[in-house]
Amino acid sequence: MDAISSLTSLQHRLKNGDTLCTQIVKDYLTKINQHRHLNAFLEVYADEALARAAEIDTRLANGTAGRLAGLVVGLKDTFAHEGHPVSAGSKILSDYQSPYSATAVQRLLDEDAIIIGRQNCDEFAMGSSNENSAFGPVQNPHDAARVAGGSSGGSAAAVAAGLCQIAIGSDTGGSVRQPASFCGVLGLKPTYGRVSRYGLLAYGSSFDCVGLLGTHLDDMARVLQVIAGPDAYDSTASTQPPDDYASRLHVPISKKYSVAYPADALTSEGIQIEIREALQLRLDLLQQAGHSVHPITLPYQDYVLPTYYILATAEASSNLSRYDGVRYGHRSKSATNLAELYRKSRAEGFGREVQRRILLGTFVLSARYYDSYYQQAQKVRTLVRQGMKKIFDQHDYMLMPVAPTTAFRLGEHSSNPVQMYLADLYSVQANVAGIPALAVPAGRDRKGLPIGLQVLGNDFDEGGLFQFSQVLLNLGV
Repeated sequence: MDAISSLTSLQHRLKNGDTLCTQIVKDYLTKINQHRHLNAFLEVYADEALARAAEIDTRLANGTAGRLAGLVVGLKDTFAHEGHPVSAGSKILSDYQSPYSATAVQRLLDEDAIIIGRQNCDEFAMGSSNENSAFGPVQNPHDAARVAGGSSGGSAAAVAAGLCQIAIGSDTGGSVRQPASFCGVLGLKPTYGRVSRYGLLAYGSSFDCVGLLGTHLDDMARVLQVIAGPDAYDSTASTQPPDDYASRLHVPISKKYSVAYPADALTSEGIQIEIREALQLRLDLLQQAGHSVHPITLPYQDYVLPTYYILATAEASSNLSRYDGVRYGHRSKSATNLAELYRKSRAEGFGREVQRRILLGTFVLSARYYDSYYQQAQKVRTLVRQGMKKIFDQHDYMLMPVAPTTAFRLGEHSSNPVQMYLADLYSVQANVAGIPALAVPAGRDRKGLPIGLQVLGNDFDEGGLFQFSQVLLNLGV
């Protein structure tokens, strides 16, 4: 089996009897075993996946299989999956099994996708390198000495190494797009509310998005069509019905796009030179193809990253207060009273980065600093969103880097949290504004490491985002 075949190609082979779902799963399981050193999977559902594949083979023979029959999917360890553990890469949820499935997971299962395992991630999705997992870091498939990115590093590494066809991740500040960029795959962060968050373990509730990682735009479009849409279990899920994303990808495009890009992305010495060159090359080729490109200044650029970290840590402080050693998850055995139980359970269960962000969030929410930090950050967030909307009133899409560098070495930024946070410099723009963004591969640097660029679009324009990204990928570089 070709592990990077598109789902359409794969289903054609299944229909013709050239292969079986059981054989597809066996091939993936073999590859997962061969790539255990990557530490991409925390758990592989080998027997369960094979049994489900056999059931789907029967439905294929009967003509009753779902739209995603044969699709092998990996789940980031932040999604509830009924009867399976979910730990968010943390000791605080040791031995916890979910009694229900996330809406996105259930919709995949309803269309006969096959869940092959849960994938490693930064603890509670807090990180840009996947080094914050309680279960060890994920290695980059292109260079085992480098990070896979975070927080969905296990998912990106698994897709890049051909260990699953699609992975479901979460993107709060770039956690799908940045690892996609570092590992050389596609990474989609939809519009906030496009996909239900029900069953996704919360980090920053007003930022969290269910995202996708894959190697084919058509696969991404077909999966998004299945998991998107209203959900009675999530009041923040949009009631706007999903587009026919896959069909739009196959419509011939004669339109000439107006493409914005941040002017400083081509001049800033803080951005790796190969990334600047990759962006410049694609802007030049777009112009040669008749599209127009326009330099812009990102709205409130100097304030976007601090705004994100103030608001996201505040929400993390609130969301993670539920892990108290009383109801579920880790419970300290050395506590002698209730206050000690809270303190010791959280100190033993949470890792250093999660503790740091809880403390930051608690600080900005405190009575003395609430007005100075939290409320001001909310105002800046509104201004950023308004500024981005104005850009999309004049231009179709924006093209920009995902991260300032390609994948850095394991341990390189571990002792410097600020340096690590700067890796989110460009990715948080879409999260603060709530708009969709898609990371696309854009060549390699001089060390052979993948480069990623991202396309940003207007609210609920994922279909157009796929179309333009296809144009970008067809530039021939």
